Amino acid sequence: MSKTTRATQALTKAGVAFSVHTYDYDPNAERVGLQAAEALGEDPSRVLKTLMAEVDGKPVCCVVPSDREVSMKKLASAFGGKSAAMMKPADAERLTGYHVGGISPFGQKKLVPTAIEEAALAEQQVYINGGQRGLQVRLQPRDAQAALKAVVAPLIA
Repeated sequence: MSKTTRATQALTKAGVAFSVHTYDYDPNAERVGLQAAEALGEDPSRVLKTLMAEVDGKPVCCVVPSDREVSMKKLASAFGGKSAAMMKPADAERLTGYHVGGISPFGQKKLVPTAIEEAALAEQQVYINGGQRGLQVRLQPRDAQAALKAVVAPLIA
């Protein structure tokens, strides 16, 4: 497994300090983020999942703790929209250039507005997908937010 991805390159270019962590990705896991947290031996609140959605028909990215669900109403509100829906997996892969299970908010093919769950910013360090299945980057949540120019908002149900 390569530890250099578009995501790690984007973080390096942005001058963000991070470390790379690999784990055995389980393609049959019911919830990828929770499987990653367990494999890394980390609390699921510190392992953030990257979700692709649409707000009023426009693509957005949201980053939330792996043990929580996104409120579509709160997601729409974070971007000043009326409605939100999860993006179809094939559309998310085409837009980001990453495979489902390996979608990172960093280094996506097309830059889209991003929101990060406000509770994640209370953590010292968080893990976020590094652009490949079984690859996570660990960094300070404020650095992630700055690199993504992300909106910070309450996003979880």
